[in-house]
Amino acid sequence: MSLLDLNETQREIQSLARAYAQRELVALAGERDQESRFDRVMVTQMAELGFFGMLTPERFDGLDLDAQSYLLALEEIAVADASAAVLLSVHNSLPTQMILNFGTEAQQQRFLPPMARGELLGAFALSEPEAGSDAAALRCQAVRDGDDWLLSGTKAWVSHGSEAGVILCMARTDSPDARKGSKGISTFILTPDLPGFHLAKKENKMGLRASPTLQINLDGCRVPGDRLLGEEGQGFVYALGSLDHGRLGIAAQAIGIARAALEAAVRYAGERRQFNKPIADFQAIQFKLADMATRITAARTLLHAAAAAKQRGEKITRFSSMAKLFATETAMWVTTQAVQVFGGYGYVTDYPVERFFRDAKVTEIYEGTSEIQRIVIARETLAAAAANDGSLPD
Repeated sequence: MSLLDLNETQREIQSLARAYAQRELVALAGERDQESRFDRVMVTQMAELGFFGMLTPERFDGLDLDAQSYLLALEEIAVADASAAVLLSVHNSLPTQMILNFGTEAQQQRFLPPMARGELLGAFALSEPEAGSDAAALRCQAVRDGDDWLLSGTKAWVSHGSEAGVILCMARTDSPDARKGSKGISTFILTPDLPGFHLAKKENKMGLRASPTLQINLDGCRVPGDRLLGEEGQGFVYALGSLDHGRLGIAAQAIGIARAALEAAVRYAGERRQFNKPIADFQAIQFKLADMATRITAARTLLHAAAAAKQRGEKITRFSSMAKLFATETAMWVTTQAVQVFGGYGYVTDYPVERFFRDAKVTEIYEGTSEIQRIVIARETLAAAAANDGSLPD
């Protein structure tokens, strides 16, 4: 039984993703994590199922699914391997959507079909070493050189940056002497073959270790003029709009991690015996499982309510931040409880809950920290109340 009112197509997508994830991803997820190994075989498999084009229109070789179908599939992948889920989330939500929404017809025809087929993986380069939550403070500079642009600077925290064939990069196009804040930022479509494009430091991370996270150095990187996405100076606006959608993907990923932890805890509680009976018979354990299940269900319900609003064409900034905040903090709380249910065994790599715990933490950080989400929610709530004489719309 589910509280979600799913149609037949959505249930089929959910079942397809679950079957694939449990058949192909679960068994090697721990090994990939320990080795920090990105798996190209996994990419080929998911490409064959169309997972890299879930939100891409059919005319660009995509599946043209609705937001809820996509999030259902993403949750199932995250249950099995959160590193695989972050690849799908970033690819489908950020670079793909930005090119689809703001790219020229030529840019769309060139990049979207191979991205939908999984031949080109997409990445997103907004943050910098000195510009994280204050992304508008980025320093990467783009200057005109004839018909081209020259980009110089360092981008940080680029998920699967070493594997991507298309990177949406934000850079300043205003003059250093006349900074315009976020209005001076533009978006460029980069490819690794461009002169001056260099992969740099690979981060040694706590979690999501099978998803490589890189710095990218741009040393006068020469970018053809037709790689500017949309209007000059509007890149930060494009990025924020895409993050509204991206945060739904992170929420689905977090719910998947939390669900994996709950399912592992339920199995273990039924098997582990203390004082001559399964620990599942103890009320202390039952209360933990009850709270874990309740929070996961609440997070999923909020996420899909936000997705339904997006599908109706409504503004979802407030609700996407709510979904991301609640789901990611739920994932961290649930995985903490799962480790506690396992006791000492939860602290060793023989069982997967320590990996779930590590994977959950970053969901509270990337694509906007929990603190930033609260700022967004408060700002949007105050604005909504002011526009409705103090009352809040549904």
